Amino acid sequence: MGACCNHDLSLMIPPRGLASQQNVRLSKHVYDNVHGNIFLDPLSLKFIDTEQFQRLRDLKQLGLTNMVYPGAVHSRFEHSLGVYWLAGEAAQTLKNYQGLELGIDQFDVQTVKIAGLLHDVGHGPFSHLFEREFLPRVAGGSNWCHEEMSLKMVDHIVDEHHIEIDPGMLKRVKEMIVASNTHNASPKDRKEKPFLYDIVANGRNGIDVDKFDYIERDCRACGLGCNFQFRRLMETMRVMGDEICYRSKDYLTIHKMFATRADLYRTVYTHSKVKAIELMVVDALVKANDYLKISSYIHDPREYWKLDDTIIKTIETSPDQALKESRDLIQRIRRRNLYQFCNEYAVPKDKLDHFKEVTAHDIVCSQKNTGVSVKEDDVAVSNVRIDLTKGKNNPLESINFFKDYESNEKFTIPDERISHLLPSSYQDMIVRVYSKKPELVTIISEAFENFQLKTYGIKAQVHPTPEKKKRRI
Repeated sequence: MGACCNHDLSLMIPPRGLASQQNVRLSKHVYDNVHGNIFLDPLSLKFIDTEQFQRLRDLKQLGLTNMVYPGAVHSRFEHSLGVYWLAGEAAQTLKNYQGLELGIDQFDVQTVKIAGLLHDVGHGPFSHLFEREFLPRVAGGSNWCHEEMSLKMVDHIVDEHHIEIDPGMLKRVKEMIVASNTHNASPKDRKEKPFLYDIVANGRNGIDVDKFDYIERDCRACGLGCNFQFRRLMETMRVMGDEICYRSKDYLTIHKMFATRADLYRTVYTHSKVKAIELMVVDALVKANDYLKISSYIHDPREYWKLDDTIIKTIETSPDQALKESRDLIQRIRRRNLYQFCNEYAVPKDKLDHFKEVTAHDIVCSQKNTGVSVKEDDVAVSNVRIDLTKGKNNPLESINFFKDYESNEKFTIPDERISHLLPSSYQDMIVRVYSKKPELVTIISEAFENFQLKTYGIKAQVHPTPEKKKRRI
């Protein structure tokens, strides 16, 4: 796979998974419904067989999405095993074809595998809701993120269970977990074999095995088709300079990955009813926080591992009067008495640069004088940003390609040379408004329309709020 290679790579590719299964007789295995048999090496098992890692079984990968897509009940546990497996296969593939050239050894492969296994060990409940929507309301100004908690959890697991792991390996594992957050580090902070840091969490261009796993796993769980073939990229990728590059003829496959991810965000992760339920759960958690001290768990990994999705059941079954408001909200979800979706609009493309998040206050200030006063606490607003990982920019412009395996030149593909069938804009901002009380849907919907007229001079929503929704009481 290196520059000196003059053979057809397709003839050199070993059978799927063979390279990473050289010692399978010494490994335990589990059957995964996405990747088939996953073989677990002894060091990985030491991490897996801990209460801190097993906690991931009680964190649904897609949070509350299963309330709309019933099959979406898979957990962070199987996702982490999947990323572990793909990380090992990716590193082993590079070792097979460029190991001598790049100095890749089994130590590197093991390091990447452990990083894939533990990348989500610090994740909070309910997918990203915990850190993006709950914590900002109860711990304003907090810059807490699950990647940093993963580092603390890794150290805690090693210390608590006396796991023998090379200190250098442990250091690199932790660096790989936060690689997507630290890609812009100064040159003096550049790591040895930096291309290895692109495998699990790629801050350079967003192509990593974390996405490979969750895109296919989530599509399958939700009953959606997935025509993105990540193995095509894994089997033909090549390191040039200090980064993983891809064949130029595969640029549409890469674009399909980003487009599939964006489609999942639009139709699954941020589905209007999923967001309604999330807004209710956030309100329930905020109301319960003073009593249950939920936000206090984020400071100490010895306590944090006890926090998972079952916090909802704790609230729901508690007889404490202090949790009554939270309990009532959970009961409303169970009985499908949800916050009512009023309407939504996509922010006009020419207004994206100066967009300011819409708040309940904005909607309340736009209501008509109807004699019925709507309060801010009656309104919920969701501002949803969906992009292809690079904001308004085409992610392909951050990726280096090569023509073929005889070529030593890497290059980017300018936007104007990409198919004109692809989108000219790479970012959406969707503003959605909900009524917490069914009887206020009409008033809030009209206030939302007035807000659009005041802000843009037009009603940016696609269609009026249906009359049957307005009449619901």
